[in-house]
Amino acid sequence: MIKRRHFSLGAGAAVLGGFAGMARAQADAPIVLGQSAPFTGPAAQLGIQFYEGAKLFLDQYGAQPGARKVVIKQLDDGYEPERTVANTQKLIEEDVFALFGYIGTPTSMAALPLAVKDKVPFVAPFTGAMSLREPFNRNVFHLRASYNDETALIVNQLHHLGLKKIAVFHQNDAYGKAGLDGVTLALAQHQLKPVGAATVERNSVDVAAAVRTLVASKPDAIVQVSAYKSCAAFIREARRAGYGGTFYNVSFVGTQALADELGKDGAGIVVSQVMPSPYTSANAITREFNDAARKAGGKVQANFSSIEGYLAARVLVEGLRRGNGKPSRDGLIAGLESIDRQQFGGFEVSFSPKNHVASKFVELSMITGDGRIRT
Repeated sequence: MIKRRHFSLGAGAAVLGGFAGMARAQADAPIVLGQSAPFTGPAAQLGIQFYEGAKLFLDQYGAQPGARKVVIKQLDDGYEPERTVANTQKLIEEDVFALFGYIGTPTSMAALPLAVKDKVPFVAPFTGAMSLREPFNRNVFHLRASYNDETALIVNQLHHLGLKKIAVFHQNDAYGKAGLDGVTLALAQHQLKPVGAATVERNSVDVAAAVRTLVASKPDAIVQVSAYKSCAAFIREARRAGYGGTFYNVSFVGTQALADELGKDGAGIVVSQVMPSPYTSANAITREFNDAARKAGGKVQANFSSIEGYLAARVLVEGLRRGNGKPSRDGLIAGLESIDRQQFGGFEVSFSPKNHVASKFVELSMITGDGRIRT
């Protein structure tokens, strides 16, 4: 039985009509958000799905009579930091209102100094790395729980199951190191250490050496901290090498993308989640999200990445609404900081002038043999 931390199922914040306080004449120029993310390459589904979810909400909001439109200018970085830097410089030069929905730790870390230098809000990066949360920065707002929160839940679950020999397969960059550090910290709480660790290069599926190293360490379970293509490749090769243990992944892997990549081989793979499940009607935010997707003609796939984009856009617009008057960057920051324990369809968001991490919600999910996700 999978343990999980439940989020509040309260009535939620006001629906779209509640944003009337931010209404503007349609003739006003749209508010432009800048997003650098992978839209091609091995991590593309993460960028595509997040963007589609965010656009779903923003299109829905912008269709209201008198509402000022909020749009996203996308630039593809292929999940490569150097391209992210160039994209971010371009977006800042074009005077985007805020940077939004960057995908990944190494890319977000590359962009952060530029955002800080020019005092541009950096909202809802798709990463749980502590290096983007500490030290505190006034410009940066995180919607999701940290990788430390995710790996703590994973390790506690493994410990509960009596599994103590834990290895880590991780990307050879800041993202992978953040996950490895989280697992190591969580294991230390149980007087344990990883029995092995091995890496894969970003945007690579060359996992043969990592498989040899970790299978030889005979772990009970392997925690994976990489993107879906490399994680799927590792799972397949490890199974072929005779490994019979379990696999756990953090949320950044892209759960639906991993399930699609593995097919029937995905049965039993566990993934920690930091967003409410998009697959159950029990949650108000899920009902709202799926209803919006249906009204949009079913073009947006319901998955954890797209609902995160939807929620991120909804929270950002709430920050704009609370900013009052003509939208400004300082107004957005003040507006977001005023969101205190507010329910967004049952998902609680809480910021303050001293806290820019909205949530610590984490639960575990499992991929089934038919590609479904069970929480």
